[in-house]
Amino acid sequence: MRIDKFLNAVNITKRRAIAEDMLAHKVVLINDKIVKKAKEVKIGDIIEIKYLEYTHKFKVLQIPKTKSTPKSKQDEYVEKLQGDNNV
Repeated sequence: MRIDKFLNAVNITKRRAIAEDMLAHKVVLINDKIVKKAKEVKIGDIIEIKYLEYTHKFKVLQIPKTKSTPKSKQDEYVEKLQGDNNV
């Protein structure tokens, strides 16, 4: 699954357009590399999102089969890792 679709499907971003904008501004990394929206996500990848004042990191546990998943099931797809409070 592409990173832009994945971020939206597992409820990390509210809309795919937001994910695409974040990718265009180079604030999304997979395994410490800046990626474009067509990058395929694999199980075990570490996704890092750099916000202005903090960073969130997620480990991919599984790839969703559907376009969207309930927010209550987010823990099945990603594990939130310790992020930085300062960028």
